[in-house]
Amino acid sequence: VLRNPIGTPPVAALVSPTDPVAIVFSDQTRPQPRRRMLSVLLDEIVSVPPEQIVLINALGSHRPNTDAELVEMLGPEILGTYPIVQHNAFDRESNEYLGRTTAGHDMWIDSAYTQADVNILTGFIEPHLFAGLSGGPKAVLTGIASQDSILANHSPRMIAHPRATWGVTEGNPIWEEMRQVALWTEPAFLFNVTLNRDKQITGVFAGDLEQAHKAGTEFVARTAMVPVEEPFDIVITSNSGYPLDLNLYQSIKGVSAAAQVVKPGGAIIIAAECWSGVADHAQYTQLLQSAPSPQALLEQIHAAGEVIQDQWQVQVQAQVQSRAEVYVKSSLDAADVEGAMLRVCNSVEETVARLVERYGPDATICVLPEGPMTIPYLMAAD
Repeated sequence: VLRNPIGTPPVAALVSPTDPVAIVFSDQTRPQPRRRMLSVLLDEIVSVPPEQIVLINALGSHRPNTDAELVEMLGPEILGTYPIVQHNAFDRESNEYLGRTTAGHDMWIDSAYTQADVNILTGFIEPHLFAGLSGGPKAVLTGIASQDSILANHSPRMIAHPRATWGVTEGNPIWEEMRQVALWTEPAFLFNVTLNRDKQITGVFAGDLEQAHKAGTEFVARTAMVPVEEPFDIVITSNSGYPLDLNLYQSIKGVSAAAQVVKPGGAIIIAAECWSGVADHAQYTQLLQSAPSPQALLEQIHAAGEVIQDQWQVQVQAQVQSRAEVYVKSSLDAADVEGAMLRVCNSVEETVARLVERYGPDATICVLPEGPMTIPYLMAAD
């Protein structure tokens, strides 16, 4: 695919030995097969000396990955050969101002990327809870954008838009802004993959940013989105296991996936280990504890004059909780779960049994083993 891409010459033809090259890859919170993808990609551009290629870890506003994590993500050979930049969304000096978007937001993007002659975006495509579908332009905004730019893109107004949801790109203001900003940076090449439940590659899409991403999203729509006729009383979900269920914050994606097909007044059960705790940032917990109920929290978010870190995930969670109960089976302490306004599930089986008693013997149950990687949707809403 790298030698026969969509809408561009082969990647090897896009670089020369004197070009400074920047390659963006996903951070540890994403199951991108980085070792395999980057090793193949780097082999294709072997004419460029390693010291002229910078690999940029698209952390968004996440914490930097540790040396041990980088070894696991990239392998010792790549890590020992190529310069690595861990994007810092909080350091204005390391980001370059690009302009103001159609939505009225100022955009700052990592200087290590903007100053390269040839930019290559890598990642994987899956349904996303408010960007519609990941991959493609999301590697730029939010992957290597400044904190202010990320917050603007994830503002309450943008998150609350009816088209800011799973599987929708066109007409989705969040994705539309991501595309606009990515196109400003004139990336030379996109290299995205799709994955199955075992994290194996099921499709490879490379070439022009818009054309290759469109081909990938159409494939995902056929293979990772499932129509259902009616909503369910109970939806049991996951966050697709390691590494996506590292914390409660990330696991709200699985909750949001379940919410697409739960009845009003129904119940969602998510099984997510949350081995890294509640969240990388304390703001998530602080926000959840700042209001007495999900509805009050939504009102507070929309009334606030500024956007703060993790507000978008809290907003999505509160939107779900406004119409369904959410139970969490995890390794977290009960106090941490309850502090996030969620209900503790000690046993999935026992919780289901109690809910079936409540909803009656005809209660309908949906199971989403892959959580946010396979998204159900109501046929009527198609």
